[in-house]
Amino acid sequence: MPKYGLCCAGTAGVLLLLTLSSAPGAKAQMPQRAPTPNDTLKSPEVLPDSRVVFRIYAPKATEITIGGDFLPAGPNPKLEKDEQGVWSFTAGPLAPDFYSYSLTVDGVHTLDPKNASVKQGINSLDNMFEVPGADAAFEALQAVPHGDIRTVWFPSAVLETQRSMRVYTPPGYDSGKARYPVLYLLHGGGDDDSGWPTIGRAGFILDNLLAQNKIKPMIVVMPNGSLPRPPAAPGAAPAPGPFVDRFSDHLMKDIIPYVEKNFRVAAGREQRAIAGLSMGGMQTLAVVMAHPDQFAYVGVFSSGIASFRQNTNAVEEFEQRYQKTLDDKESFNKGVKLFWFSIGAKDFLHKANDDAMDVMKRHGIRFTSNESEGGHTWINWRHYLNQFAPMLF
Repeated sequence: MPKYGLCCAGTAGVLLLLTLSSAPGAKAQMPQRAPTPNDTLKSPEVLPDSRVVFRIYAPKATEITIGGDFLPAGPNPKLEKDEQGVWSFTAGPLAPDFYSYSLTVDGVHTLDPKNASVKQGINSLDNMFEVPGADAAFEALQAVPHGDIRTVWFPSAVLETQRSMRVYTPPGYDSGKARYPVLYLLHGGGDDDSGWPTIGRAGFILDNLLAQNKIKPMIVVMPNGSLPRPPAAPGAAPAPGPFVDRFSDHLMKDIIPYVEKNFRVAAGREQRAIAGLSMGGMQTLAVVMAHPDQFAYVGVFSSGIASFRQNTNAVEEFEQRYQKTLDDKESFNKGVKLFWFSIGAKDFLHKANDDAMDVMKRHGIRFTSNESEGGHTWINWRHYLNQFAPMLF
């Protein structure tokens, strides 16, 4: 009863205030906010000539820089401040493509508050933007039938935790009964399973290829290759062997069995492909060398043989670890229909890529290679997917 009485008293008080405020001569006082340039600010703004203007309202900041995959190598350029406290920078003109960037405000990594298009990683966030044009049509949202990208949570016995992956299913999957080949598509270091579907534009690339009849309908599995550190692991980065072997176990014992149980997957090696970029390329090499009878199509993007330890011969270590597979070239060449290396001319992992191809040459392992312009960026990796997918199945 006391509680009920308090409630009634509160209601009566509100009614009294409303009555007084509506009395003759009473004026409602709404808080007023002074307008600022931020109210109408646009960022980024793609101009008709394909230049891009970035803006941020930060009147109290002392220095703001911008970093992005569209900028040349070197120090990040500074934004200029006007008399209203708006900082700006103009880039380009840029080639039609999809780009990422971030701001640094007085030493603090910052998202552009006017841009809601965000790429997430395991330790950072970046913004994204598109410069439209014919050269970017392959990755653009077009009026074609679209597949679905599902976020799937599943138990991992290898890692003893719940894990996530993104799974692309082609248009018509849910209404049909057909079984599809599968591409396991791996991201790079610092990213997670959201990388390929967002900044990688994988869904749109596949939709557009399908609409042009350039690829066979397929399921594409994009797992989270950034693994939790083992409880007993030291503070330093783990050695390449255990690092990639742990992912191999996760893929073969957790991911593939779950996918083949829960999706309409065509069975057999010839219906299975794997590809990865950077860290994912190292994981791809490790998986295929350890399980050469499981995949018929292999893509290594901007990656190769590298070591994270000092005073270690990465090539020698690789050959020792996978000697059995390397020595059985007849079996490997017969089963692997496509072994494709692709890297940018300015990529910092070019030597690692060359080392991997040299090992394959020495052991008689067949492969094909492609060198593009540019460096270690998503700008290249989206193109590589667009080139690789039509060669599958």
